[in-house]
Amino acid sequence: MAGVSASGFVPPPYPYDRLDELKSVAAAHEGGMVDLSVGTPCDPPPPEVVAALGGSGAERGYPPSIGSAAYREAAAAWVERRLGASVAPSQVGACIGTKELVAGMPHWLRLRDPSRDTVLYPEISYPTYEMGAVLGGCRAVPVAVDDDWRIDLSSISAEDAGRALCLWVNTPGNPAGGLDDLDAAAEWGRAHGVPVLSDECYAEFTWDGPARTVLRSGSEGVLAVHSLSKRSNLAGARAGFYAGDAELVHYLQELRKHAGFMLPGPVQAAAVVAFGDDAHVDVQRERYRRRLEWGAELIGRRYGIDVALPGGGFYLWIPAPGGDAWGFASRLAEDLGVLVSPGEFYGPAGASHVRLAVVQPDDRLELVTERAQRAM
Repeated sequence: MAGVSASGFVPPPYPYDRLDELKSVAAAHEGGMVDLSVGTPCDPPPPEVVAALGGSGAERGYPPSIGSAAYREAAAAWVERRLGASVAPSQVGACIGTKELVAGMPHWLRLRDPSRDTVLYPEISYPTYEMGAVLGGCRAVPVAVDDDWRIDLSSISAEDAGRALCLWVNTPGNPAGGLDDLDAAAEWGRAHGVPVLSDECYAEFTWDGPARTVLRSGSEGVLAVHSLSKRSNLAGARAGFYAGDAELVHYLQELRKHAGFMLPGPVQAAAVVAFGDDAHVDVQRERYRRRLEWGAELIGRRYGIDVALPGGGFYLWIPAPGGDAWGFASRLAEDLGVLVSPGEFYGPAGASHVRLAVVQPDDRLELVTERAQRAM
């Protein structure tokens, strides 16, 4: 973790930079490395979206920081159509992807309420929840998860609740695919006066039941965070939004204007098209479902491990033999030329697992199958 020296803040190594040695091992295989470590989409976005990106003419002027009216209306319509919740376009704000929003939120919330200093987040989770707290000079306090990788609200102490700037939840969860009770999280937040920030970027890839959002319980005291990176294979475009509590959204909109956070105009135009089309998402869902089943079957058969399919998302959260995640990651690189992420990247409680992202084209996954067959 990051620290402070006599000369100031010292950033820790970026987690995925620690995989460089394993990359060279995996790359030694004929056909090269198959990178399943980072959740980077590989499939094409819809041609109509790409056409809108290049043909909007919106590159000439400054885009509205809060998002164009068309952008916010398209996002609100998508929430209602796909997630079954109602939110006014005025309660929607654009962000540049969602990682910058996640990282910046503790700082901005502390400016809003200097009497509080704590960020609560799941103990096994996307590392930027913790790092955002560190960068904002806040206490980063992990919250326990249960055996199904769902956040355990009952484990939050009264002291931490009283000091909390926010509670992060993530459904479907990264890395383990858990599905939190978002209604219960919203109720907890309202009872304790703590904003609940719900990262829902994998909502379209919910496998156990329908896609869900914290906004179904109403917008008071909650913020839903969404992105087109996973849904529409637009990670490089950096298009996201936050929506929910009217006062909090307005505060963020005004703050972000002053800081110059602006989603590029051509990206906003392309995003409107992407939000309006569900057919390409349904196709992508089937790709990920098929690839998850492939990975669970291959790893389970090759290594004798019971690999459970996630409740949502496109990651397999795999128990490492003997609890040695780095050892298993090394073995996968050596045996199959596959790069995965050791679970400690997502918190110390994840150290006995590895995360495998099914984000390579089918021909690359077939190469892994061939290697496994030869090894058998």
